Amino acid sequence: MKKLYYDSPGFENELRALADRPGYPPEIEPQVAAIIDDVRREGNAALVKYAAKFDRVELDPARFRVTDEEIDAAAALLSEREKKAIDTALSQVRDFALATVPRAWSASPRAGVMLGEKFTPMDRVGVYIPGGTAPLVSTVLHTAGIAGAAGVREIVAATPANREGKVHPAVLYAMRKAGVTEIYRLGGVYGVAALALGTESIRKVEKLVGPGNAYVTAAKKLLYGKVAIDMVAGPSEILVIADAEANPEFIAADLLSQAEHGSGLEQAVLVTTDRAMIDRVEAAFQRQKATLPKLATVERVEARGIFLIHVANLEQAARVASAYAPEHLEIQTANPEAVAAKITAAGAIFLGAWTPESIGDFCAGPSHVLPTASSAHYFNGLETVSFFRRTSLVKYDEAALRREAGIVECFGEMESLAAHGRAGTIRVK
Repeated sequence: MKKLYYDSPGFENELRALADRPGYPPEIEPQVAAIIDDVRREGNAALVKYAAKFDRVELDPARFRVTDEEIDAAAALLSEREKKAIDTALSQVRDFALATVPRAWSASPRAGVMLGEKFTPMDRVGVYIPGGTAPLVSTVLHTAGIAGAAGVREIVAATPANREGKVHPAVLYAMRKAGVTEIYRLGGVYGVAALALGTESIRKVEKLVGPGNAYVTAAKKLLYGKVAIDMVAGPSEILVIADAEANPEFIAADLLSQAEHGSGLEQAVLVTTDRAMIDRVEAAFQRQKATLPKLATVERVEARGIFLIHVANLEQAARVASAYAPEHLEIQTANPEAVAAKITAAGAIFLGAWTPESIGDFCAGPSHVLPTASSAHYFNGLETVSFFRRTSLVKYDEAALRREAGIVECFGEMESLAAHGRAGTIRVK
């Protein structure tokens, strides 16, 4: 855990270093590229090989796809409480997604001219659901659930199996409820490569979405161009802005919620205007930490990824948060909306003391697949529009073309594209 104070020497340099964090270690790219190349060349054989190597499960191509019988059996293994939680969260995610479906439009900005846009759902989308340290049931809802609301016809999921070749029943139940049409027990780099490139048994997808570890993130980056992707995201992170009235127990709990994810590379940051809050949060952090089952995981993050920062005022807090561009931003101040108005980059903002980041992780509505590692400066979180193809519409009548054909001809001359100019003028001679 590191403490930074705005009136200390080197404060600004420390902040710049904190904001300049990689999404994944670049040195892993050659290893990832080699796996992708194997999947491209060997297809199913590579998947069999890497399932045994990385997931320690013996698979043959006939067992890649999860059967309907396995999915049917999953519901019986869950409690009614678990099924209700999944069903409720899915309903709320879908409600938000449906409210944000892009709509076709057209307008006539000039006489004889019609301009507009149409939106068409993608046909086949791949969702990756991590399963290394825990079954990420909620990620199914926040990827496939949104794709289904967008109208995607084929939603293809890849997720790692355990050593018996089984997928967690809660994940299977959530996938069926979310409308997943194909489920493959394939994880990590080889799993996303199979979706992106296709094999003898798996048809390739048009877009690949969903979070993953550093290797999955690197794979998505390297596969971009062969397939569309949502974003290049790294380990999970949270930044909390707090004033003197904030509850240190709440803040500590929220910092710990990100520290327990499992990679050890997560970050949790407090930015506060109250110097005394730093010590109060640290004390609460230590008390709560000791009660968590994933203590070793938390302590790995604590050693390198917990930062408690004192700033002069909320204006400076907003500047620090915007430069950091966190995946999750909590604002626990007297007027959180006023602070939020000053934020220029964040994956998602959680307003007020009664809005823990974990409500967004599970059931609030917007997707929890969000940009990390400062990429909120240029990436959006996963959203309904992510699953649509946008097409612009242009229509001119004769009179409108006659008015603007001279412009077409002029640009053709300037850009040495004579045929372009002629395509306009030939119609109005």
